Amino acid sequence: MQTPLTIAIDGPAASGKGTLARRLADYYHLPHLDTGLTYRAVAHMLIRNGWPLDDEAHAIEAARQVDLASLDKHALSAHEVGEAASRVAVIPELRRILVEKQRAFARNPAGAVLDGRDIGTVVCPDADVKLYVTASAEVRAERRLRDIESRGGRADFAEILADIVHRDERDMGRADSPLKPAADAHLLDTSEMSIEAAFLAAKAIVDDALAKRDKA
Repeated sequence: MQTPLTIAIDGPAASGKGTLARRLADYYHLPHLDTGLTYRAVAHMLIRNGWPLDDEAHAIEAARQVDLASLDKHALSAHEVGEAASRVAVIPELRRILVEKQRAFARNPAGAVLDGRDIGTVVCPDADVKLYVTASAEVRAERRLRDIESRGGRADFAEILADIVHRDERDMGRADSPLKPAADAHLLDTSEMSIEAAFLAAKAIVDDALAKRDKA
């Protein structure tokens, strides 16, 4: 019986990890979870109900209510929701609740691809393949700007860059599960890579891991 394949992908905002995770999940026919959406779901619930983002009691209750089967990527993609998610993600009890939900997803008998900030270090430390996807802050800001403009929106590059730098500092500096590459993660800098090039590089890493596992 084939052992399920688990792929853990971490990285900062707009590094390309989400796109890469979806491509890998599709190629290897694996369920995919963008764990960032779980934090966004909590933030969205707080905003929708008019609750302060620092209201830990309501945030923890919202985390308990998060249903991984009904995450609406479109509704949760708003910039203000992403910013709010980065703020509520520092609450330790909230993280523990969501991490357990994420681990349950990763135990899928069919395998799984998860992307986020602490997948290889906390959620799936025993994942078969760990990738840490990054890019320069300037490149990530440019990507975010293009994405906003492609959807008919308008934004200022300098403001986006400042926001990305600020989020990086908050995600990397939090005491609980900070953003950092796992010790055994493969680093993939996509600053000068196309989506296709990044996918092929990641695929080569996964295929190599599968080949070694088959020989074991």
